[in-house]
Amino acid sequence: MAAEFAHVPVMTERVLELFAPALDGRAAVAIDATTGLGGHSEALLTRFPRLTLIGLDRDPHALERSGARLAKFGDRVELVHAVYDTLPEVLDRLGLSRVDGVMFDLGVSSMQLDAEERGFAYARDAPLDMRMDPTTGQTAADVLNTYEPGELVRILRDYGEERFAQRIVKAIVAERAREPFDRSERLVRLLYDAVPAASRRTGGHPAKRTFQALRIEVNGELEVLRRAVPAALAALSVGGRIVLESYHSLEDRIVKQALGQLAKSRTPPGLPVELPGHGPELKLITRGAEKASEAEIEQNPRAASVRLRVAERIKEADA
Repeated sequence: MAAEFAHVPVMTERVLELFAPALDGRAAVAIDATTGLGGHSEALLTRFPRLTLIGLDRDPHALERSGARLAKFGDRVELVHAVYDTLPEVLDRLGLSRVDGVMFDLGVSSMQLDAEERGFAYARDAPLDMRMDPTTGQTAADVLNTYEPGELVRILRDYGEERFAQRIVKAIVAERAREPFDRSERLVRLLYDAVPAASRRTGGHPAKRTFQALRIEVNGELEVLRRAVPAALAALSVGGRIVLESYHSLEDRIVKQALGQLAKSRTPPGLPVELPGHGPELKLITRGAEKASEAEIEQNPRAASVRLRVAERIKEADA
């Protein structure tokens, strides 16, 4: 059990420090929208002894493991098998209208990367699955084998920011006509051959961007995030805080826009006073996106790409 929980959640001490004004010294309720193996949840429950935490995750295997990890906190924890854009429905079911904190640690979890049968990691041959909830939905193999070429190009460009999308998709279409894709090793070989040698030398592993794009498409990650952040913000009580950790520019852009929209006045420019009901709903706590320290990155390489943003609700959400 200890080995299962050996992964280190990213920027934990900073997360706790940023949540403290909203959660410390009072009977508070917080949501961990991406519970995973429960690292951030455990830290929050330990640091804030009067906290009740609702943990969401779409991955039933993650919930099973985090449930074991968090069992010591008893009825202070409620774990729910759900995608985080269903947060309003979860709160309604639990009889809650407002919460004091919401945590998002986005992207694929350490457990999912380490489980070879899930197909998230391009370094090991595995079935091309990539579903965060392995009980439902299409797999990465389904996407590769059935999508129209133009749609595959769009996914690789938009979600993987892949410069060689056309070239890669041409190779994929030719290969799938010969035999459908089912395992990752064959796709990795194709990507290695399709990406020019000069780019392979300087642009990181040639499979990285395509695997990211397929994972995002399979799990609808960006569409879910676009719905989830506004829903989480609407659930925050005045004085409540939202802490979000993203790991690539596509996620961070969505987070930045959602926070920024509610952190600015809607009073028309030029008016001498703030119109009633037009003032900012949020205060941005971090200046831009914070990054992990070099010391943390050395100990926890996953922290290298993290971008942390935090906001506090300063007035009731508009109806």
